[in-house]
Amino acid sequence: MKPARRVSARLGAIAPSATLAVDSKAKALRAAGRPVIGFGAGEPDFPTPDFIVEAAVAAATDPRNHRYTPAAGLPELKKAIAAKTLRDSGYEIDPAQVIVTNGGKQAVFQAFAAIVDPGDEVLLPAPYWTTYPEAISLAGGTAVEVFAGADQEYLVTVEQLEAARTESTKALLFCSPSNPTGAVYSAEQTKAIGEWALEHGIWVITDEIYEHLLYEDAEFTPIVRAVPELADQTIVLNGVAKTYAMTGWRVGWMISPADVTKAAANFQSHLTSNVANVSQRAAIAALEGGLEEVHAMRAAFDRRRQTMVGMLREIDGVVCPTPKGAFYAYPSVEGLMGRTVRGREITSSADLAGVILDEVEVAVVPGEAFGPSGFLRLSYALGDADLAEGVGRIQALLAE
Repeated sequence: MKPARRVSARLGAIAPSATLAVDSKAKALRAAGRPVIGFGAGEPDFPTPDFIVEAAVAAATDPRNHRYTPAAGLPELKKAIAAKTLRDSGYEIDPAQVIVTNGGKQAVFQAFAAIVDPGDEVLLPAPYWTTYPEAISLAGGTAVEVFAGADQEYLVTVEQLEAARTESTKALLFCSPSNPTGAVYSAEQTKAIGEWALEHGIWVITDEIYEHLLYEDAEFTPIVRAVPELADQTIVLNGVAKTYAMTGWRVGWMISPADVTKAAANFQSHLTSNVANVSQRAAIAALEGGLEEVHAMRAAFDRRRQTMVGMLREIDGVVCPTPKGAFYAYPSVEGLMGRTVRGREITSSADLAGVILDEVEVAVVPGEAFGPSGFLRLSYALGDADLAEGVGRIQALLAE
């Protein structure tokens, strides 16, 4: 008799989060006394601003926050998200369109679960955030990668999307500013992609969580503002994690048409019910409290960005496009393939990341986590001294 499967095929097929795995390994090595510097996690090194923490402390003493509340989110927070959308994105939404989720990841999963059926294809510009293909697969869909390399500054074109479109194409994942590359689509590029999606009846799931982390001349262009007619086939994903240094508070949201919102809210009512009320009250304070501290954090990220890109470009064989958003550099290391480093031949970016960790105790994420091999992702959301030391170790290793 065939032995019973202990773990379901659905969950058994999920790959672990590569970014969290790298970050966990770095933390474990540090806990063991090793001087490891980690560039893995996309997590601001700043504490959550005091006024947000104070709002949470006050909320924790209020008995109304000790009970269940609406599964789709506190009405006050949904109103704050609607006001924030008008302020930052330039268009109006009904608070009833909002579902507050346990972090941005739950919003990603619920968005795909709400519109994707088995057999549906989702166009996934690559390099992509490591969670997207897993969420598409769990929803029963098929991710179709559309790759844009360093020569395109990691920005896919309408022509590439059209070449990948089939009768089974249901949706496009759009992320600008991008994790993992830091690439930012211009207003013209965003409008062209939105008009293409509208023409072909393709849903757009747009991840806008890095909207406030922009540098130089880059501008955030919400795809719904660029193509207002697209609103009825767009799901907007966002959250407080990156903008307000609130990764641990676990508050994200999705904004969608009424029928999708209803389906996803029903799903969440069975999956998790409401997000922790204290975290929701903190998020209200964040959204209503202005962006002054956000701008201060962005200035620090910008300084670190320039340091990291400058140092990476000094390494022979490395090509590093200038990231214009988020807090990641995504250098191409294709020029290092075939090289031998301390007796180990480098045939992939996974090999290179392993050598860097083993030999100089610096943790980076290999490109295989985000699409094709030949790239590394380094977060510059860490202290200036650690950043310079870490990239300096990589420079010295690869100069040998």
